[in-house]
Amino acid sequence: MGHWCCVKGCNSNSKQKTADGAVRFFVFPTWKKKYGPQTEDLTKRRRAAWVAAVRRKDITFHKISPHARVCSRHFHKGQPAYEMMETDPDWAPSLHLGHTDIKPTDTERSLRRGYREQLKKNALQATETGLHQADEVLEQQDEVTHEATENPNQQQTDTQKAAENVGRPNTKDDTEGGRQEGQTECNLCVLRCAEMNRLLEENRELRRELDELRISDGFFGDSNEKVKYYTGLPNLATFMALFNFLLPLMSAQNKILSPFQMLLLTFMRLRLDLPSQHLAYLFRVSPKTVYRTFNEMVSFLYANLKRAIVWPDRDTLHKIMPHQFVEAFGHRVTVIIDCFEIFTEKPANLKARAQMFSSYKHNHTMKYLIGITPNGAICFLSKGWGGCTSDKHITLNSGFLNLLLPGDVVLADRGFDIQENVGMLCAEVKLQAFTKGRCQLDAKDIEETRKIAHLRIHVKRVIGNVCQKYKILTGTIPINMLLTCEGEEVTFLDKIVTVCCALTNHCPTVV
Repeated sequence: MGHWCCVKGCNSNSKQKTADGAVRFFVFPTWKKKYGPQTEDLTKRRRAAWVAAVRRKDITFHKISPHARVCSRHFHKGQPAYEMMETDPDWAPSLHLGHTDIKPTDTERSLRRGYREQLKKNALQATETGLHQADEVLEQQDEVTHEATENPNQQQTDTQKAAENVGRPNTKDDTEGGRQEGQTECNLCVLRCAEMNRLLEENRELRRELDELRISDGFFGDSNEKVKYYTGLPNLATFMALFNFLLPLMSAQNKILSPFQMLLLTFMRLRLDLPSQHLAYLFRVSPKTVYRTFNEMVSFLYANLKRAIVWPDRDTLHKIMPHQFVEAFGHRVTVIIDCFEIFTEKPANLKARAQMFSSYKHNHTMKYLIGITPNGAICFLSKGWGGCTSDKHITLNSGFLNLLLPGDVVLADRGFDIQENVGMLCAEVKLQAFTKGRCQLDAKDIEETRKIAHLRIHVKRVIGNVCQKYKILTGTIPINMLLTCEGEEVTFLDKIVTVCCALTNHCPTVV
């Protein structure tokens, strides 16, 4: 079945071809009432904007034919904008709307009116000719018979005239047969229309059921608990702020899922570590689409959110320094560092297998150096190293020392034996004391070790918070995520860890 544009003066139909291909047609946006007040209000405004743009008496907000369409000629980009982008010029049709064009002159209107009347007259004559031609022949034959009875002298002449009409196709029997055939065709047309209407109504009902089952843009409603469970973010306001920041930067290449669905799918994969097949069932797409969407969105989030992991300046640190740190070390503490490990599959390559085996975890892992500020924000994250790499080697080769300033104090564990390297920068590392062959620690060392341990525990809490929020980090990472991304110096796992840490910075700190 073809489609026609409902805009006044637009003659576009689905059989037309343009330089870019066939003309596309779009239905009027629906008013979504089941997805929370924000989505309800936004979709209501958009539907009203479309009705106002079309400006037809037979199209109102509550009365729109299911066959009404608006073609791609009335949008700047050839298609409507995403419903959440209210500022986009294609949020509603705005081009060639008829009522905004220059009105034709009286002469043009009269010519058009005369042309339309002539077309109607020709169609009417073509229709009536077949129906009334037989009646005219019968009337002529009746007149001939009547005159022949009254005037026998003219019988021969009239008989000759009647004989000329014998070759005409419209006789009384043919007329009755034509009428019956036409009535049968009308009945068939009525049956076809009724069946088509039934199928259309069934299609609309199935679409409504599918929309209710499929995860849509109003998935969260007003529930902060759903946001926290599926994304790890604290509330709906935080998620919408992040979504509105990312939306203008997202490309519209994915025509299967909306930007909201793409972001939600990625969050659900990171947060709950759901398999691709399960997400495919939830979003009514194929597992390949889930895999491709997740990879694209993680790279997109990495490029736009890695700036959330930032090294703070001293003035900012002094303003937000918790009183526990001030009491123990004044305002000198800059960062607390530690390493955490993520389990991976066993590599097939023997050399890689040896580099990734962790004697601490007794498994194959990737190790990351993380640094947090005294108030609990993640301010540094290294790329991944094999599990057998020492904490000292990672610290010296990750670029961490380049961020330190003279006078900074770093809190670390005993494995970070970097006092000499940090001392060359006029900074200081505070480590927990150990006996080194002595039977007992001095009272001074015990007191300082107690202070360091009491404050350094915050970095463990932050690491636990990241892994608890995004369970993909607690599972076993496949080997293909450990390969370096094409054209980049980071692996796909590096991107995932960076995104998880950046999202954790959008949540309240655990300090």
